[in-house]
Amino acid sequence: MSASPSTAAPTLRSLFGLGGKVALVTGASSGLGVEFAQAKGLGGADVAIVARRTERLRALAPRIEALGVRCLPVTADLADAVQLGRAVDEVEAGLGPVDILVNNAGVAPAAKAEKYPRAQWEQALDVNLTAPFLLAQRVARRMIERGGGGRIINIGSVMGDLASAVFPTAGYNASKGGVHMLTKQLAVEWAKHGITVNTLAPAWFPTEMSYDPRHGGINPPYKARMEQFTPLHRLGREGELTAAVIFLASPASAYVTGATLRVDGGWSAW
Repeated sequence: MSASPSTAAPTLRSLFGLGGKVALVTGASSGLGVEFAQAKGLGGADVAIVARRTERLRALAPRIEALGVRCLPVTADLADAVQLGRAVDEVEAGLGPVDILVNNAGVAPAAKAEKYPRAQWEQALDVNLTAPFLLAQRVARRMIERGGGGRIINIGSVMGDLASAVFPTAGYNASKGGVHMLTKQLAVEWAKHGITVNTLAPAWFPTEMSYDPRHGGINPPYKARMEQFTPLHRLGREGELTAAVIFLASPASAYVTGATLRVDGGWSAW
């Protein structure tokens, strides 16, 4: 006896497919932002990639389009409110209304706390916390006006909940802690509009943020500490955030909001 449509088993496409959606990914010119942008394209969404480095965006766009979706590079410094607003307008003019926002752009200026320059502190807060709020606010207004809900994914960090014994990054940690709390507040306020807001919190992945050109990679003593205090005893690998960022944007996560999904090799389990 065949199952009725209401009881038919779901398919992977119905659970995790992003076809017909428009995703905006910030900080998409390098590092984890590239993986997040490709993940949206892999899921079937059209993707707007936003960052300051135009040439890198132009180089990435064909790789995403090869997945059979549209890709729009948009150059903007999101710490500038005027450029931030223009970027959203350009994305919606080129691809259509934004259904999925991935707030990924970030900086991690390092200095000992007792010597931490105020300019670096303000930079961390402006880029990592204020810009994601302003962008989420602008996108959510339009989602609310249209109806139908949407997905907002803020990229936090395990350092948003835990102190770092590897790098002296007071500004980064404080800003990411703010992102985690911001996620919860926005989730509560926008739930009635069908907008889910969640945080994806990675631990240690090799990116430009942790790259030391003097060593051609992560400084070996720092890398050793990262591995020592990670139960899996290794750093994250390329592709290990893809499923998580697709899930948080997909129909499968419709009942998940205000959550922090950690992909950290067990770092936060100690």
